[in-house]
Amino acid sequence: MKHYLSYIDEAIKQYWNEPALTNYGGNTFTYGDIASGIEKYHILFEKCNIKKGDKIALCGKNSAEWCIAYLAVLTYDAVAVPLLPDFLPKNVVELTRISDSKLMLIDDAIMNSFRKSGVANDFASIEGFCAIVNVCGIRLMQESNNMSVELMEDVEKAFDVLFPRGVTPKRVNYAKTNLDALAIISFTSGTSSSPKGVMIPARAVSANLEFAHKEMYADKGWTILSILPLAHMFGQAFDFIFPFSKGCHIYIFNVKPTPARLIAALAEVKPFMFLTVPLVIEKIFRSKVMPTLEKPMMRFLMAIPGIRGILLKKIREKLVNTFGGKIEIGGLILGGAAVNKEVEELMKEMKFPYLVGYGMTECAPLIGYKNWKQFVMRSCGAVAHPSVEVRIDSENPAEIPGEIQVKGDAVMVGYYKNEKATNEVFTEDGWLKTGDMGTMDSGENMYIRGRCKNMILTANGQNIYPEEIEDMVNQLPYVAESLIVGRKNTLVALVVPNGDAATAAGLDEATLKSTIENCVFALNKELPSYSQITLCEIRKEPFEKTPKLSIKRFMYK
Repeated sequence: MKHYLSYIDEAIKQYWNEPALTNYGGNTFTYGDIASGIEKYHILFEKCNIKKGDKIALCGKNSAEWCIAYLAVLTYDAVAVPLLPDFLPKNVVELTRISDSKLMLIDDAIMNSFRKSGVANDFASIEGFCAIVNVCGIRLMQESNNMSVELMEDVEKAFDVLFPRGVTPKRVNYAKTNLDALAIISFTSGTSSSPKGVMIPARAVSANLEFAHKEMYADKGWTILSILPLAHMFGQAFDFIFPFSKGCHIYIFNVKPTPARLIAALAEVKPFMFLTVPLVIEKIFRSKVMPTLEKPMMRFLMAIPGIRGILLKKIREKLVNTFGGKIEIGGLILGGAAVNKEVEELMKEMKFPYLVGYGMTECAPLIGYKNWKQFVMRSCGAVAHPSVEVRIDSENPAEIPGEIQVKGDAVMVGYYKNEKATNEVFTEDGWLKTGDMGTMDSGENMYIRGRCKNMILTANGQNIYPEEIEDMVNQLPYVAESLIVGRKNTLVALVVPNGDAATAAGLDEATLKSTIENCVFALNKELPSYSQITLCEIRKEPFEKTPKLSIKRFMYK
């Protein structure tokens, strides 16, 4: 297997003067610029006494500068620890501590949030921590015992000494020999007292990239609009590393992707493929396609078989142009959640170039994929690549749903410093339990039929672990027990009050209800934006329990 850093090494040398990364509406970096940025970071890491295998955290909004910092960490043979900018500042500090990160790379917005919340100084208490550095200009944001402004000035001086005429392609040579070395620790959540840091080895990244080079389309100078969170593996692997390794020009879209903004950006960038979550596409369809189809005359015409085909062809052409006109090359690639059935049926009927992939962080991330021309509707692709084996834990995988289980080079090595969680997620014979229930047809196309674990997958692809929020709710006054459920892209708290405590406090029913609701909604200040509670329902009866006194979750929606 070819090491993923070999692809990075070769791309930088081959496309040296070509544009590589652009902050949409902002500055552009060539492949050569990125090589220079990487070398500056490597000098910084040496000054911080960071060794091969040490951890470096990154937390910031999507940007070209974030991408350069990320590549610098990986090419130094350090371990990248990407943290979602949506995580609360206190959780970022704790994840930095848990991951044993020695350096924090951030942007101005994150630093401001640290200062406002009063956690900026908390990093100093982390053992071996060096400093907080801004990825924009590689600037020191906060001095520590281990690092000062003078040391940062030494980085610039050392760079000028090492590269008096600038970095050249001949000086690019990244270590790329150990496929078993840990490359990334990706945290699946930032709200738990025992979060799971997925340990992704170089071989898992390499397996995904090798598959992409064989089965996906990209070439020198082709453009891509990157909107997925780069702190997630899906975004890192296919919105960044893959197109970068092929010499593409990646535009980093770092504002809220409203339909109007996206449509304008797609028209300007003209991407050859576009990766996103179904919710974004559904919004575009509902704003650009559905209003036209719902007009009385259009409904009449669509009911005529011959006319229907002609109209759908014209709508398809218009829609392809909405995506910039080149989307048929690589396709619209969806993942992270199920596609609305009505929207998918319409896309399939008009032969729109879309596909739905399947994966998880623990597989870095790809499990299922199929080119849009062969993609089977309502599936999530076929078994993706030779480095992954998939089995359905069922006596009849084609008809009876069973847990989707995975094995192979793309699978993680475990959860960082969490042996219990690691043991729980693997079967006795070494297969990774995805927690998804599914079936598989004779063509190895997979169909998700449900979940066999409690994680809530939102429409925009965020993973929410209800137990973490329930633990917080259960500690509130007058709460006996609770459940967090997902409804139409929102989170609802189902709460059973503690009647004895309420009676002792002299609370009537109305006061008890308002008190609990106020306390529940106050918790949103402690939760990331994507996992906040939007509705609280008070239940009079306790939840149904199993013999082991576990709540029967399947009964409540």
